[in-house]
Amino acid sequence: MNPFRSFNIADWFSFYRIVAFPLLMVFLFSGARDWFTWFLLISYSTDAVDGFLARKLNISSARGSQLDSVGDQLTLIAGLFGIWVFEKVFILENLVLIAIAFIPYIIQMAIAFIKYGRATSFHTYLAKTSAILQAVFLLWLLFFGPVYWLFYLMIFIGILETLEEITLIFLYDHWVKDVKGIYWALKDERRRQA
Repeated sequence: MNPFRSFNIADWFSFYRIVAFPLLMVFLFSGARDWFTWFLLISYSTDAVDGFLARKLNISSARGSQLDSVGDQLTLIAGLFGIWVFEKVFILENLVLIAIAFIPYIIQMAIAFIKYGRATSFHTYLAKTSAILQAVFLLWLLFFGPVYWLFYLMIFIGILETLEEITLIFLYDHWVKDVKGIYWALKDERRRQA
């Protein structure tokens, strides 16, 4: 059976980000900064569309949530590689602050894989805000250069979001999707389900 047959429109937008990752890497390693940046913009745009469609058309699913999370992570990785290759001076000048934000993210991913065997798909409001800030900052940096107030805001919100994700992992004994945040998790009946 063809697994793609059951994909809905939101799944295809998420899947695009996964298949675009190797293309982004080709642009990156061939030094095609403009192509890389424009295709990164397209990937970030599909991230905005897939969740909206899933909610609007009521086609949310665990598979779609996982596709979205994998696509998000690959797009973020591509963006980070992009600024490493094309904006290395900026990275080196801000390496300590970037490490302070990135290390908790790695810890959060490790905890999720140990506990659930896969990445989280909580899609909290804070995670969405953090993703938007990351996208805007990375794209602005690649198109025009650094904006430091946006960089600091992105780092701060990213750390808060990571701490929230770690808290949610400890609140839920089993993998769940689509938790708006800690406040909603405390009232969520799924926390008590096995």
